[in-house]
Amino acid sequence: MTQSEFLKIVMPFKDKVFRLAKRLLVSREEAEDATQEVLLKLWKNKKNIENYKNVEAFSMTMTKNFCLDKLKSKQAQNLKIVHSNYQDHNVALQKQLELNDSMEWVAKIIEDLPEQQKLVIQLRDIEQYDFDEIAKMLDMKPATVRVALSRARKIIREKLTNTHNYGIK
Repeated sequence: MTQSEFLKIVMPFKDKVFRLAKRLLVSREEAEDATQEVLLKLWKNKKNIENYKNVEAFSMTMTKNFCLDKLKSKQAQNLKIVHSNYQDHNVALQKQLELNDSMEWVAKIIEDLPEQQKLVIQLRDIEQYDFDEIAKMLDMKPATVRVALSRARKIIREKLTNTHNYGIK
């Protein structure tokens, strides 16, 4: 496989690899390093890359595993999960401030979710993978993915509603 053939396969999803790494590792530099490591592993294994049914899903699984290993290592003790992908530059300043505040709250809420729910939210709602792909990546049943996603969304919705209502019901 030539370099250009490899790039045609890998380039369409390299940003998704980076976003997942950033979701898990927080630090942009750590996420860039993780992305580079995953792409390097794919490059070293380029002779077998065509044997994979879904190279993108395989690379997302590699990214998840690499990042979780990194988080478990002593070097990553101070890393945490943060999310800031959503930005809308076409709204009024007040609306922008409200949106930023809501996104900060959602990021804080997601940060407190169990690890499995964090991953499912990232892969489904942010990266837009379908349930079967997520199930393969996380080695779960699709029904389990749906349950985890439903629980995560419910927690986010309840905590965000409480936040916007200032804790008053």
